[in-house]
Amino acid sequence: MSMKRNTLPLWLAALALPGAAMANADLAKLIKDPKNWAMQAGNFENQRYSTLNQINKSNVKNMKVAWTFSTGVLRGHEGGPLVIGGMLFVHTPFPNKVFAIDLETQKIVWKYEPKQDPTVIPVMCCDTVNRGLAYAEGKILLQQADTVLVALDAKTGKKLWDVKNGDPKIGETNTQAPHVFKDKVITGISGGEFGVRGRVTAYDLNTGKMVWKGYSTGPDAEMLMDPEKTMTWTNGKMAPVGKDSSLKTWQGDQWKIGGGSTWGWYSYDPQENLMYYGTGNPSTWNPSQRPGDNKWSMTLWARDVDTGKVRWVYQMTPHDEWDFDGVNEVILADIDVKGKKRKVAVHFDRNGFAYTLDRVTGELLVAEKFDPKVNWATHVDMNTGRPQVVAKYSTRQNGEDVNTKGICPAALGSKDQQPASFNPKNGLFYVPTNHVCMDYEPFRVEYTAGQPYVGATLSMFPAPGSHGGMGNFITWDAGKGKIVQSKPEKFSVWSGTLVTAGGIACYGTLEGYLKCVDADDIKKELFKFKTPSGIIGNVTTWEFKGKQYIGILSGIGGWAGIGLAAGLEKSTDGLGAVGGYAELANYTELGGVMTVFALP
Repeated sequence: MSMKRNTLPLWLAALALPGAAMANADLAKLIKDPKNWAMQAGNFENQRYSTLNQINKSNVKNMKVAWTFSTGVLRGHEGGPLVIGGMLFVHTPFPNKVFAIDLETQKIVWKYEPKQDPTVIPVMCCDTVNRGLAYAEGKILLQQADTVLVALDAKTGKKLWDVKNGDPKIGETNTQAPHVFKDKVITGISGGEFGVRGRVTAYDLNTGKMVWKGYSTGPDAEMLMDPEKTMTWTNGKMAPVGKDSSLKTWQGDQWKIGGGSTWGWYSYDPQENLMYYGTGNPSTWNPSQRPGDNKWSMTLWARDVDTGKVRWVYQMTPHDEWDFDGVNEVILADIDVKGKKRKVAVHFDRNGFAYTLDRVTGELLVAEKFDPKVNWATHVDMNTGRPQVVAKYSTRQNGEDVNTKGICPAALGSKDQQPASFNPKNGLFYVPTNHVCMDYEPFRVEYTAGQPYVGATLSMFPAPGSHGGMGNFITWDAGKGKIVQSKPEKFSVWSGTLVTAGGIACYGTLEGYLKCVDADDIKKELFKFKTPSGIIGNVTTWEFKGKQYIGILSGIGGWAGIGLAAGLEKSTDGLGAVGGYAELANYTELGGVMTVFALP
């Protein structure tokens, strides 16, 4: 396959194929123009790549702040802005404000601030973050913390419709960005630490009416899974999952409070009409209380967008014992795998393994560690697809209240939700990573609706015997399953990355630096600027009136920054993160700010 074809976006290829599924035409048109940043990941494939090249490796060192905007909210700012035409749309954590900003004047054109019950805050696991907005057909889509999904008129901010997606009284909340595929708004649910039952739901873009809902666990019909047609990787090949594939792996009715939440990122292949995503950890964190594989938590899914029916599944961490939540993004690309061009889905999991699968069939192609310090498993058996667990680092020891020490990675994973990017020019993936290990002590916990259902005490610390820091920015060859380069960072790289045709790759650090490096040699740091607060947002780029801009949301928080965001001090608070990241307080402070850069 030629390089030209390799770089053709999937939605554009789909439009060229007779009878191929049609992406949302309005959104596809906006994505085609790199002046816009019309989706959270820039395109349907979740590649976070821009063809803009005005800012490039030779001049990025000259970049200056063009303008800034304070959101007026102090908690963790994940996600990033959308840019459509001359308008920038940006969101905040709870209370989930939305601002429409004119790029010409930087004037606020409209502001939307929902009235939410603050009692939702205590049932938000790891800060009150929100990962961003969606846009299509003149509508801005906001997924509020209280589970209400809202469609706003992009010109006026007027509410067009809303629908309640869950129930905070039983621990259901929402933090993820909604996604628009075809005529549907796709959203998930948060609450794995409260014993929710994970699911993905599709709503009609024009009316808000529910179209379909597919659960992560339970009966086949409720998962929208055909036992004979839904495939999974077994004994070196794809085979039907079989009847009651989830029910058989849970004890009794445990699946009803089994987790498998869906608060991450979704991608879409219009040629196959499939959406891809991962499901989270099983509930509780005490593995002794839920014997079995706990399917289909910790799983990658391919669902038909029109019906929700499942084509294939692959469980990465059966019977998860470490909270290796599987919600991280799935990046779609066409790359060489073992000498053959393949249509792949690439996923960097919290468990420390990077997976390359055939996105059409679900076939497992590559599964390798993307941090060499990962020790809980030796490798993934490519015949069974199962990780080979090291007994020493299992948390299901002889009885509860046994503190298993030195597990790598920590529960927040070798990478959390902070999205990676893909460069079609060189075929490499740019991955923000955590270099963190933990001690993990389970304890027995009883389920009560709306109350934490965790059942473990954690302590986190930098991976021993390495550079002493808690993060790396790496490039990854997904066809070979190998790290190409690694750039150490003092703290975890908790921002989403951006790579451009200008030959730069940019990311943010927890201390608050926006950094841009040479995309072909990431050890060459070309630009560095300290923003007002730590960065857990995602780098984006757009063009306005002939000028390219790069934008980043700063505002410390999220799981790594929960100590600062929520004023926690005990080292095991924040599900173990507070002690590991205590030193952050010496480098940054709270405050949400949008910082926009350009060449002079």
